Amino acid sequence: MAAGDTAGTKARGTETAAVGAGLDALDGAPSGSVRPPVGRILRQRVLPPVVAVVVVLLLWQGAYAAEVKPDYLLPSPADVWGALADQWYEGTLFSTVWTSMERGALGFAAAVLLGTALGLLLGAVRPVRVALGPVLSGLQSLPSVAWVPAAVVWFGLTDATIYAVVLLGAVPSVANGLLAGVDQVPPLYLRAGRVLGATGAARVRHVLLPAALPGYLAGLKQGWAFSWRSLMAAELIASSPELGLGLGQLLENARSYQDMALVLATIGEILVVGVAVDLCLFAPLERRVLRSRGLAGTRS
Repeated sequence: MAAGDTAGTKARGTETAAVGAGLDALDGAPSGSVRPPVGRILRQRVLPPVVAVVVVLLLWQGAYAAEVKPDYLLPSPADVWGALADQWYEGTLFSTVWTSMERGALGFAAAVLLGTALGLLLGAVRPVRVALGPVLSGLQSLPSVAWVPAAVVWFGLTDATIYAVVLLGAVPSVANGLLAGVDQVPPLYLRAGRVLGATGAARVRHVLLPAALPGYLAGLKQGWAFSWRSLMAAELIASSPELGLGLGQLLENARSYQDMALVLATIGEILVVGVAVDLCLFAPLERRVLRSRGLAGTRS
């Protein structure tokens, strides 16, 4: 009987060791070492949006051919492409996009700085959070276009008006995103950092921000979306030759001339910039954060 117990104990020990070795192997294996084949990437990530765009274009062309609306109200995809070609030949296509992108990037950078500082303040000082938290949530739900008339009165038709609207639209999203990430940080991390001597700025840099990164990144992504939308709203209303020609001003000019082909072309440019920033900036950051936390396999 004793010999049987000994054999069973040895067998269980062998199984436990095997399981432990397997877990160690999984932990030690680099998550990015195995890359999916190119064909699979094209089939899963590239083909679906291409098919969706083709379907939309076909439906659009069908509506144009069926004369659902007069052609001056619903131009064909070819007419819109012609409007883009005209911008290209006139040399205004990239300059217009660049003007808006430069404003959006500068405004978003300022919003990140202010929103991060505000989020850390609210997370560290409970009375301040109780006092300003509801106000911040209310500002986040307030449409950015509501700030444009006030900003025009305060700053006139200047770049300050546009940046003020962008900041008021984006800062609450960044701050709330960081605050949500801070709330999800396990207290054990903070205690461990305190034991290791991480206090003050070092605690924020090495413990708090890395642990709160998923929520913070979500806030940054939403903050960019609010920045871009706020910028378009400001450019649409605060239109002036002194401000230069951005996408919002171009959209308003096309509306005033009742040029629907140019209106739809400009809407397409605004959409392309938003999608490109998401795919080229935020999507790689999200994949890197997921990979660093061993979650890369949860999203294909």
